[in-house]
Amino acid sequence: MSTVIVFGPTGGVGAATALSAHKHGARVILAMRDTQKPIRGLPSSDEASGNYQRVHADLTQPDTIREAVTSTGAKHAFIYVSFGSPDSMRASIEALKSAGIETVVLLSSLSVQVDIRDVPPSDFIAYTHARVEVNLDEVFGPRGYVAVRPAFFSSNTLWWKTEVVQGEAKTAFPEARLDFIAPEDIGSVCGAFLAKGLPTGTSFVHLAGPEQMPIKEAVEVMGKGVGKQVKVVKVSEDEGIEVMMTIHGMPEPMARNLSRHYQTDKGNGASDLFQMPGYEEAVGNVERYTGKPSLRFHEWVALNRDKILA
Repeated sequence: MSTVIVFGPTGGVGAATALSAHKHGARVILAMRDTQKPIRGLPSSDEASGNYQRVHADLTQPDTIREAVTSTGAKHAFIYVSFGSPDSMRASIEALKSAGIETVVLLSSLSVQVDIRDVPPSDFIAYTHARVEVNLDEVFGPRGYVAVRPAFFSSNTLWWKTEVVQGEAKTAFPEARLDFIAPEDIGSVCGAFLAKGLPTGTSFVHLAGPEQMPIKEAVEVMGKGVGKQVKVVKVSEDEGIEVMMTIHGMPEPMARNLSRHYQTDKGNGASDLFQMPGYEEAVGNVERYTGKPSLRFHEWVALNRDKILA
């Protein structure tokens, strides 16, 4: 039985990764800043009777990483990108390596479209993820990690949850199309890699959702799922950015980056991501690596109704 460590298991992808790795036979170390925090989908009874162990650790504090890994004997790690890290997580990645981790599964982003060393700093989301991939490549080597690069998370629509409940949502680009991939599916893939071994011949795997729909339609699906009728209001780009910052809680660089991405789609499926080579393969990769079809957006809404209403 392999021992794996999952950082951030209270997040949507992290929780699903932990459950998936356990399902595939691994002993799972749950590395948490707050070890008392509940983990979605993992009842305390299952946790007590299964091969789970909670430990304190923080991905931004290398000393806690070393202690968590060495004290548990974990050999494989799941990590996510810590935005704002001054060294693009280099010290944290080196701590994983020195403590005995052999392979790493990174939650990255499909926005990384070119060679990881060629992504410009102006592309905030892609650049931040790419620099972490560069550090993994230099510390673990191309065969020692895999960057799982999903497109638009279904859970990102929780940005609109307050507006959905109130009955009116504002966006500058209501017709921009997104692909909506469930965190549960992303985690299922990550957990399989963590417990069963990395995919061969590649250091990254793209994941895309099973369907594309405009933001306007997605917000309406959310409303229907929680019994609310939602009016979607088109606003100026500046107001849309302001909404993302003040209501959705995004930092300004991320809000502006997303706004630029939404502009690449004129309502006809012309998003840069949808035109990338290998996009159709990315759509099929969830089923390829898990054996199960991807959750469609309305199915994800039904499973997460409580989060929308929270």
